[in-house]
Amino acid sequence: RTQSPQLLGGPPLFSLPVASPRPRSSRAAAAAAMYRIAGSHLRALKSPAATVGLYIDCGSMYETPGSSGASHLLERMSFKSTTNRSHLRLVREVESIGGNVSAIATREQMCYTYDAFRAYVPDMVEVLIDSVRNPTFLDWEVKEQLEEIKAEIAEFSANPQGLLLEALHSAGYTGALANPLIAPEPAIHKLDSSILKEFIAENYTAPRMVLAASGVEHDVLVSIAEPLLSDLPAVKRPEEPKSVYVGGDYRCQADCQNTHVALAFEVPGGWYEEKTAITVTVLQKLMGGGDWFCTGGVGKGLYSRLSLRILSHYHQIESFSAFNHIYNYSGLFGILATTSPDFASKAVDLAAGELLEVATPGNVTQGQLDRAKQAAKCKVLMDLESRAVACEDIGRQVMTYGERKPIEKFLNDVEAITLNDISSTAKNIISTPLTMASWGDVTNVPTYESVSRKFHSK
Repeated sequence: RTQSPQLLGGPPLFSLPVASPRPRSSRAAAAAAMYRIAGSHLRALKSPAATVGLYIDCGSMYETPGSSGASHLLERMSFKSTTNRSHLRLVREVESIGGNVSAIATREQMCYTYDAFRAYVPDMVEVLIDSVRNPTFLDWEVKEQLEEIKAEIAEFSANPQGLLLEALHSAGYTGALANPLIAPEPAIHKLDSSILKEFIAENYTAPRMVLAASGVEHDVLVSIAEPLLSDLPAVKRPEEPKSVYVGGDYRCQADCQNTHVALAFEVPGGWYEEKTAITVTVLQKLMGGGDWFCTGGVGKGLYSRLSLRILSHYHQIESFSAFNHIYNYSGLFGILATTSPDFASKAVDLAAGELLEVATPGNVTQGQLDRAKQAAKCKVLMDLESRAVACEDIGRQVMTYGERKPIEKFLNDVEAITLNDISSTAKNIISTPLTMASWGDVTNVPTYESVSRKFHSK
């Protein structure tokens, strides 16, 4: 389950604009009122390849106690047998055109994509929609993937940062965002084909679907997809399940030679508070960080505050980096650290100190801010060079905002951020309750109360 940090929540980027489509027939207009279709026809059309994605406003946060783990299993059951083709036939069809299919489950969305030569777009769209709309969930295929999930859970302990990020959600939230992204072990014994079918029937509805493409003209995409989607029922879109950020503490003593610890706070408003979300994106670049030994080449992250102030001075710390995960209405921002157990208390103090520093006016220089702005803009522009990322960006933006925002807007918004925006946003974030998570040798990790008092002493 490989996910870039940006893909874990909300629309990660801002995509290139397209011209408005020509007026469509009344039937097509009615269909568009139920599901949404977005394609691009600018620079992407110079490439002989195309990426098509079907994005559904449904992830682990929509699970109930009875369907816990369903989105994780659905990710693994993607592109298996359907009512129209066996899994073997589907694999052969994809391979015959040199295509590549993938699926990712996040907390807010399910994402299915197909990448191949543009000449095969009609076949790609048909296979993609068939796989999402008509899965059979054969019992033997479900059991096979449940065994794979068991193995995945067993290997998850080798990913301490992933464990900490899951723990931050379960400890920091009550409600939907506290639902685990990885299927809980008890749920594996309950999940079956009937639960998956019920989950899809309830959540895979027209108002919650966006079909997006990079390298395909909008009108072409509509003409191909309309016959395959127009019979979707126009049911009312449900409200997003509620989540409340409360803060909390998670500790797990494990057989590990290091201590892994995270401090996090809420990003209020999530992606719907655009200025805050974009400021947090720049703030993350400003703080930066990474591993003590960097394999990314000379200059990678060396001028970020955490690299200069922490990693360059404390060799007991193996990694120290700022992170953010932003969702529609909320998000998390904080610092992840890996250190030797005897340095754990000091590492936590350093993390708290760095967060307090950026929240204090006058501690960030204009040169540091300008460098962070350029890094944020460069990251987005480089990511949009990827056809798959551009396609996903289109789908997620249409799903979240109901439109695609031009890249120029993002660049201008980043450039408009001031030193006061950085300090005031950071101050607002650390005024929310603290969430702590630690794993490994946690003997020397300070108490939650002692760390919380650093931020909320009054």
